[in-house]
Amino acid sequence: MLSENSWRGALPELWQDRGFGLYVHWPFCAAKCPYCDFNSHVRAEIDQSIWADALASEIRRTGVETGPRVLTSIFFGGGTPSLMEPSTVATILAAARDVWSFANDIEITLEANPTSVEAHRFEGYAKHGVNRVSLGVQALNNPDLRKLGRLHTVEEAQNAFLIARDFFDRVSFDLIYARQDQTLEDWHKELSVALEMAVDHLSLYQLTIEEGTAFWDRAQRGLLKGLPTDDLGADLYDLTQELCENSDLQAYEVSNHARPGAESMHNLLYWRGGDYAGIGPGAHGRLTIEGQRTAIACWKQPEAWLNAASHGNGIKTANSLSPLDIADERLIMGLRLSEGLNVEDVAPQIDWPRLERLLNDGFIWQKDNRIGATKAGRPVLNYLISQLAAV
Repeated sequence: MLSENSWRGALPELWQDRGFGLYVHWPFCAAKCPYCDFNSHVRAEIDQSIWADALASEIRRTGVETGPRVLTSIFFGGGTPSLMEPSTVATILAAARDVWSFANDIEITLEANPTSVEAHRFEGYAKHGVNRVSLGVQALNNPDLRKLGRLHTVEEAQNAFLIARDFFDRVSFDLIYARQDQTLEDWHKELSVALEMAVDHLSLYQLTIEEGTAFWDRAQRGLLKGLPTDDLGADLYDLTQELCENSDLQAYEVSNHARPGAESMHNLLYWRGGDYAGIGPGAHGRLTIEGQRTAIACWKQPEAWLNAASHGNGIKTANSLSPLDIADERLIMGLRLSEGLNVEDVAPQIDWPRLERLLNDGFIWQKDNRIGATKAGRPVLNYLISQLAAV
């Protein structure tokens, strides 16, 4: 029987326990996808030397705040980071090396769109230290790529994947499912092709219609036809889990599948509650300094961030997190993982009688001091979190 008195209260963890990462946001895209609610912008001209210097300056400023640390992962996200020149990536990585030590097995990931993949550019990224690429493929049939507003074809996506494989041992790609008019048979065929391509990692996301996107506007006007029912969405999720498990790509997180040992180190750092510096427009960070964990958010609009960073600091807000705040974040993030989380991390936030009921109902598993969502619980994570949160 679990009880509140069975566990110690959670305290902020030292960054050494769960890793220290760097997230660099490149906010520019060639075009804005209608489903995308990320901080991405289209600009006719970009002076990459100015942006490289500003990002590097922000890294050096953050390094003064954190002091010496060992960096375990770096992630270039966006936007479309594969629009960056290799020299821009080199400037950013050099700044990170100047202020922090790199772990021997550091993971350095760069997101790429198939339309911006060029062999010479990938060769340059690899030369400067990038060792993992994540491709935004999103669909493996051309009609659905057009519906999603993607600029590439299936053939271009497959070619980009092959180019990436020439330069990087670790290549992942994303797909979106539960798309308009998609059937179970359609998704079975498409995911089977993806699994034949996949090296060791796939990110598979259900299409969600986010407020502020073009898809949201269309949906509000009744113009976004053919979206799946809740039952079909659940069937598509179940099929995804079945096919990936059969191909030995286990779901180590709700939407991420990998062979053992090929999980994204950087994303695990987020979900396990590690520290990370967020650099660039709209980037977020979590830093623990002298025992106080702080939530950091940078200016979102690219030109506003660039102006602020050029005057010494691109941060818009920095808010201290209470033990309850920390527990709430770890509950939300940790339940996404198949490995679950340590109850001590979330003790200040847990509704203990409800946890007991969820254990008895088979939605939560418990082993020693760890809990997690069962196979039945994973499709209803939002419900579980709402039930477990005492406040």
